[in-house]
Amino acid sequence: MQIPAEKIIRLAESDHPSEVRCAAITILGELGGRHPEVSAAILGALASDDGAVRIRAVYAAGQLKIDKALPRLIERINRGGREGELAADAAAKLGAKGSQALREVIHKVVPGVRKYIAAALAGAEADGAKDSSGSGIAMLQEKDPAVIEAAVGTLANRIPDLDAKRKRALADELFEMAKSKKVKLTPLGEAGVVRLASLLDDERVETLLWDRVLPPIPAEVRAAALQALSRFIGSPGKDHRAKLFQCAADTQFRVAAPAMMLLDKLPVTDKHIGEWLALFDAPDLAPRRFALNKVGDRDVAEVSEKLIEQVRHQDRKYRGDVLAKLAGLSKGRKALAEPLRKAETAEEAWDLARVVAPFAKADPKTWGDELFPTLGKHLEANDKRVDPLLFALREAGAAELRDRLESKGASYKKKENFEKALLYYKAAARDPASGFSVRIGLGTVGLLLSKKNLEAEARAHDPSLHAFADLVRQDEPATFKEVESTKWLTADDLYYLGFHFADHVNVMGEFGGKVLKLLLKRFPKNELAASAKNKLKSSGHK
Repeated sequence: MQIPAEKIIRLAESDHPSEVRCAAITILGELGGRHPEVSAAILGALASDDGAVRIRAVYAAGQLKIDKALPRLIERINRGGREGELAADAAAKLGAKGSQALREVIHKVVPGVRKYIAAALAGAEADGAKDSSGSGIAMLQEKDPAVIEAAVGTLANRIPDLDAKRKRALADELFEMAKSKKVKLTPLGEAGVVRLASLLDDERVETLLWDRVLPPIPAEVRAAALQALSRFIGSPGKDHRAKLFQCAADTQFRVAAPAMMLLDKLPVTDKHIGEWLALFDAPDLAPRRFALNKVGDRDVAEVSEKLIEQVRHQDRKYRGDVLAKLAGLSKGRKALAEPLRKAETAEEAWDLARVVAPFAKADPKTWGDELFPTLGKHLEANDKRVDPLLFALREAGAAELRDRLESKGASYKKKENFEKALLYYKAAARDPASGFSVRIGLGTVGLLLSKKNLEAEARAHDPSLHAFADLVRQDEPATFKEVESTKWLTADDLYYLGFHFADHVNVMGEFGGKVLKLLLKRFPKNELAASAKNKLKSSGHK
């Protein structure tokens, strides 16, 4: 049963409840046609104080294309909100008059509602409304970012549902705008052109995108072009690859990120390894990490050499990741010796030493040849960087390191450079497994360099005397034999050593007495000879 239009119109009058009026206006919008009475009812509802009724009337005015509603629709736009958005959309549906009115008012309304007008014009153009061609696309020439984003968003949402003819028409407008020298677009506007063009099935798109990925094109446009290229990446040629790698190394992450996403789809081949390695020179960390993940496991000299350059990067986490990659490469493990030698701080050296140590075990001699000269330089300079080197070489081969340190100490002792000799003997003695030859060297050289303060407290803290105590307990005859054969020990040295042990009991006391007697034998006319005799007598030695 059909209800006469007059009854529905009466239900839209103000003496009925709001819900009834809203329902009536909705029905009129759907079924009312272009009858004067219906138009009058809708116009009346547009002036209602009831917001819900006005919104239904705004929507109906657009549906029925009521031209007389245009002034009120324009008025409602400036109020913003949902009503302003629907009013702009309804005005755009009124054809040429509505589009013209919207274009005229867009710069007169408050900034917050301009986006509604832009979206409405873009929607009308996407729908192919007569006399609105170019109105939506023209919004991309605006300077207001909200206007551009609204127009682009609306067109982008509508494009997938357009037929081929309408897509082609939009493409023609976009490409004409892109190549026109008269049209001045903001970076955001040009990015909008790129984004919309990429959604259209047009053979001109790929060229447009590649032409907009490098400077001096603005970053917004470059980022949009790179994001859009994901549809076209297959087997890019040399020039296109070069562009992608240049963008991946860009200082602006919004450009570098989409470029890296595109490159991530490409296989890594030996032919193109140099392009990937170039990313390690990028100013920002993200491209370097990307390259590390892509090529860091390739066990070739070029990769190891490039990774070695990264071990001094200021980012600690990145340094750790680089070292982990190097540790997994046969060529990388060997190459680590150079940065360990050249480490500028103890912290840096420790990072490297911990990586090197497990792999150095396989060839302690080679690693010793590589690192021991630097170890010696740091040791003699009292440089803290010596500790990580000692750690690495001790982990590689404790016996190999101990022998090197003892040999170097003995060499300096032979040259009577006792200060340096003591440094090497001390370093060798850090190893609990160091033998008699190391400890006697530590004791004799330490004795020579001792301040030889006879006060009990000073002697209790003298490392050389502690060394001799351990030696005497270990093998007293051999210890005395070494003292006896060490010709460069002075009367002061022998007196100090004998004086300390002479008061001890058993083997310690015996050793002290023998040393004092050695002094009398070797230096009978020395002024300390009398003191040695007195000490022997007072300590009960015959």
